[in-house]
Amino acid sequence: MGPLQGVRVVEFAGLGPGPFCGMLLADLGADVVRIDRRGARGGLLGSLGATSLLDRGKRSIALDLKEPADIAVVRALVERSDVLLEGFRPGVMERLGLGPEELLALRPSLVYGRMTGWGQTGPLASTAGHDIGYIALTGALFATGRPDERPAPPMNLLGDFGGGGVFLALGALAALLHARATGEGQVVDAAIVDGTAVLTTMIHGMLDAGVWRDRRGVNLLDTGAPFYDVYRCADGQFLAVGALEDQFYAALLEGLGVAGDESLPDRSDPGQWGALRERFTELFAARTRDEWWAVFSGTDACVAPVWSLLEATRDGHNRERGVFTEVDGVVQPEVAPRFSATPGRVGSVPHPGQHDEEIRAELGL
Repeated sequence: MGPLQGVRVVEFAGLGPGPFCGMLLADLGADVVRIDRRGARGGLLGSLGATSLLDRGKRSIALDLKEPADIAVVRALVERSDVLLEGFRPGVMERLGLGPEELLALRPSLVYGRMTGWGQTGPLASTAGHDIGYIALTGALFATGRPDERPAPPMNLLGDFGGGGVFLALGALAALLHARATGEGQVVDAAIVDGTAVLTTMIHGMLDAGVWRDRRGVNLLDTGAPFYDVYRCADGQFLAVGALEDQFYAALLEGLGVAGDESLPDRSDPGQWGALRERFTELFAARTRDEWWAVFSGTDACVAPVWSLLEATRDGHNRERGVFTEVDGVVQPEVAPRFSATPGRVGSVPHPGQHDEEIRAELGL
């Protein structure tokens, strides 16, 4: 049932990072009760699809938080829960009478997880935002893309899910360990700007060391280096190349058929990177993506095909390892990470209010 079996979580319906955090906990065995808005279709993510895979493995109760009787249901849920997750703007939960002061008095060991973009404090705390703005403010967006081109947002993976949901899950579990050791609950203030900034820690270290320039697309890991880039093949598809270390670069040249070619520009000289990229561009354009993959698959050249989202689900390695699974007819990512003794499980997606009677009965209502 997963390593979090027995952990009870209350999640207030929201968008993106909060539900993603709840999904991670549910995948690992926590009993996550999602409070959906009564009358909503497909949850608050209904506009993005008939179902949201971020709700998988959870149970749903539909409530109207303007009704005192339903606020009482929330309080009853909190009394028996370990973790609460909410993603409202600062002050909303307090106005509902469900702020940290009230709920920690009700349940002293409660981990009160708060998910926002800007944080609970600061001049932008009360303003609206989305992933693209949060990663812009931290400098992460500036650094993605090619020189002299507009920065390219990596969907909402970097901010919402990487800097937001994952850090909220980390914070919630760390606070839960503390609560179980001491009986003392606390507030976890997880802001996407905070988490995204932490993700750039290594780059800030490289900036300080003088081995990273504060420019886009001219560095070792941002497509500035021709041996860490993406190339178009004869069929218009792409290959990803990440041959950073010398031995991997040697394997790349071997696969390209240019090992020992003394006319090849020196990769250790950034001044020759442009000429080296031109040679690589010509070489990769001579064959299709799948032809090149037949050459490089199983080698240490650090070359991989750039699959589409659907192609990735059919990849041989992904299939053998079980990176994706099918539940209720929907192909989706499997649980990660993996546990040898207490494996997690992908659950079904509930519709809003599906477990109303069941949950109320558990609460004695």
